[in-house]
Amino acid sequence: MSGTPLRVPRDAVIRFLLDAQHLAHGGGRGAGTAPTPAAVLREIRHLECVQIDPVSVVERNQHLVLAARLPGYQPRALGALLRRRRVFEYWANAACAIPIEDYPIFEGTRRRYRKRLASDLAALRPVVRRIFADIDAHGPLTARAFVSDHRVRGAWDLGDPKTKATSHALSLLLKTGDILVVKREGLERYFELSERAVPAALMRRARAISTPDADTLKLEKYLRAYRLFDAGDPRFGWRAMTAAARHHTLQRLARAGGVVPLLIDGVGRQYFVGADDVDDLRRRARAAGARTVQETDPFVRFLAPLDNLLWRRRRLQDLFGFDYTWEVYLPPRKRRYGHYAMPILFGDRLIGRLDPHLDREERRLVIRLLHLEPQVRPTGRLRLALRAALESFARFHGAAALEIGRTVPAALRL
Repeated sequence: MSGTPLRVPRDAVIRFLLDAQHLAHGGGRGAGTAPTPAAVLREIRHLECVQIDPVSVVERNQHLVLAARLPGYQPRALGALLRRRRVFEYWANAACAIPIEDYPIFEGTRRRYRKRLASDLAALRPVVRRIFADIDAHGPLTARAFVSDHRVRGAWDLGDPKTKATSHALSLLLKTGDILVVKREGLERYFELSERAVPAALMRRARAISTPDADTLKLEKYLRAYRLFDAGDPRFGWRAMTAAARHHTLQRLARAGGVVPLLIDGVGRQYFVGADDVDDLRRRARAAGARTVQETDPFVRFLAPLDNLLWRRRRLQDLFGFDYTWEVYLPPRKRRYGHYAMPILFGDRLIGRLDPHLDREERRLVIRLLHLEPQVRPTGRLRLALRAALESFARFHGAAALEIGRTVPAALRL
């Protein structure tokens, strides 16, 4: 790789990354006053995007991500931003809530989808015409609003076709950018024509931007979102790239001075940061050996399985020595930590995981497993911090009762 590497201690990189992710200070403590939609939008802009997921064992991923950073956060704030067209939903790291001003820079992705899916949409032409006509006539509609006996093979179908033709067409039209989600009620999404949902100036900009320019701006957004990145990431730049292309892109950026390679003490993998972050990293490296984040700010946060910090699992292993797999899609017999196991961040350490379940009918938050890593001692300070965080987590979910089941170690009692 080109460019002179910057040598930095691992703990300095950890502090830099947590700070960049707004996880380095006491933002997760207490109930706080509910942040306004404008404050939530500022946080999404800082993070660049927040990943959306429909799994609702507890609150959904996008809300857990924001709640870990914004005391008093309530899911209705993100819903308000979507309805007001201040964010839109599209594919970045995966399906994400993204600030609406970034709509044009995803035009290269939409164009590639239009080319790739043209034959699939052509086969569904009568269905697509009906969808457009109904939304045009009635405004935003849910998938349930479209009745269809015609079944096709959808993305999740194995064997016989089981997906409604209208639902499949909606999924394709979201990728091509012909429609957008403009409201959510539970798991139901309301679809609107993009030409009516996107501000006219942004739509004109999207139509005018070249695909290379759009991809360059999207790559810059990816780099800002990750802040610490490597060529091995299969989602590098949020587009399909070969390993060789990823290496070439980072070489080019390093030669141009846009990114700087790092030599992280005790880490073999080559990481990079943006040039704008070098001074911050140098300052943190000089302060290495001073009090850790844990000593000065011993608060606990429970990280959503698709939290921005967790996007690159090998980075977790390299920096935190933490091996994390989201087990929700594993067969029960293969699960070690539970269906919805969430990492526990205590100061600047990932110290364990909890497997929560919200009984909405009984308003109970049940912690089926509270598991600490083998090297973590359940000190009095840690117990107090865990208890406070669990009670805050229960309040966020509107739970009237908190139950803690199995703990590891068994002697851990809160």
